[in-house]
Amino acid sequence: MKCPHCGHEMPEGYLICDKCGEEIQIVPDFEPEIENSITETLSTLVSLEDETGEEPAEEIETEPETDSPASRDDKRGRGLQVVLAFAILFVVGLISYALYAYHIRTVEYQISRAEAYAQKGDYAQAIDCLETAYAAYPEEARILFLEADYYYLQKQDTAALSTLMRVIDKENASRYSEADVEEAYGKIISIYANQEAFGQINDLLRDCENERIVGMFQSYLAMEPEFSYVEGNYAEVIPLKLSSNTSGTIYYTMDGTKPDKNSSIYTAPLFLETGEYTVSAFFVNDYGIESDVVTKTYVINLAVPNAPEVELYSGEYSEATMISVEAAENCKIFYTTDESEPTADSVPYTGPIPMPLGTTLFKFVNISGEGIASEVTTRTYTLKLWGAIATDTAVSNLVNRLVETGYLVDATGRNTRQTGTFGYQFSSVLKVGGLDYYTIYEYYDDGTGMLSRTDKVFLVQAYTGEAAQLGYDENGDFVANPI
Repeated sequence: MKCPHCGHEMPEGYLICDKCGEEIQIVPDFEPEIENSITETLSTLVSLEDETGEEPAEEIETEPETDSPASRDDKRGRGLQVVLAFAILFVVGLISYALYAYHIRTVEYQISRAEAYAQKGDYAQAIDCLETAYAAYPEEARILFLEADYYYLQKQDTAALSTLMRVIDKENASRYSEADVEEAYGKIISIYANQEAFGQINDLLRDCENERIVGMFQSYLAMEPEFSYVEGNYAEVIPLKLSSNTSGTIYYTMDGTKPDKNSSIYTAPLFLETGEYTVSAFFVNDYGIESDVVTKTYVINLAVPNAPEVELYSGEYSEATMISVEAAENCKIFYTTDESEPTADSVPYTGPIPMPLGTTLFKFVNISGEGIASEVTTRTYTLKLWGAIATDTAVSNLVNRLVETGYLVDATGRNTRQTGTFGYQFSSVLKVGGLDYYTIYEYYDDGTGMLSRTDKVFLVQAYTGEAAQLGYDENGDFVANPI
């Protein structure tokens, strides 16, 4: 195709000459029927002109003749044909103009013009073409997308954003498809992200009612933390969990004060026991966007269990005695002997405890299944065995007896079965068969200095020093088996 203005050979489909820049007026193709009608009409007009308009080669004088009725009818018929032909030409001209007018207003025509101008760098003209098309076809989102791209290429981000906002405007909700709206959100968020305007993205998504779109870009969103329990009154300890919609950090307080980035960072459930708690928290996502603060109040009313009941009163004792304790319902007992306060991390009570030699302070506590601790029960016991041998002597007697029986090679604890050595330590005083015995535990040293307790428990009679091994009879009672 050649440009009608400068004659330059142009590629097919170009609407603007890439040499002189002049616009090419395109006349739309006619329908075959219309073109045939025009051809026939023109042929008729030519034939009529030949019949009525041809001048004679020379004048011949004749006598004037009077027109006959047949002659007059023939002339009238030819005149009607001429008028009809011109009428058809007029109608065809109107149709041609209408087709041309329609063509230049189509989306494809205006977009192709815009793209041609854009290729020349004339974005202003390109955008004008697109605005013309949008005025006629406001439901075509692709017009706005292309216009936004042209603004963006000119670094006119504000204009690009304003153009895209037309697609997501709630007043135009029925005009565009969901795919168009998703694409518009993607382009808008991309522009904001390049500007590092993450707060704008957060506000945009919080105002979006389409859950699918919010889910697609939720990493930019900073929603308020969610609490695993609704606020209110509880009769149990609650493990309160805080969660966020995406990765980031949750900051919180539990005293009603407003949290900030210097507050505690949530890493694990908050166990709320008896009392009133006002928990406030907010979330900061990976882009530094902060959510609003959420505050909830919890009142925990838990029944405090009764203190442990210890059958044995404090005092001085002169024979081996067991200490028994009764727990409250749905509670476990824990105790200490080093004067510290007992907690759930202390030694658990599993059965009667042999009273230690000397003076010992016991502290017992009941802890419920909800983790509530009772008051502490305290007992002080003093055990003195008058006339009994010393505990060191009892350990020596045991070692000597084990050497005599061949269980040990010598008093250092060596044996023929293992490479390590055995050691023995006094534990407590136990009444077995009506007699007081020292209980002595056996430990094994594999040569590294680490002691591990074996399953053997030995006995030494507190007054005679006779060695034995602890055992059980058919009723489960203690017995002293001689060595």
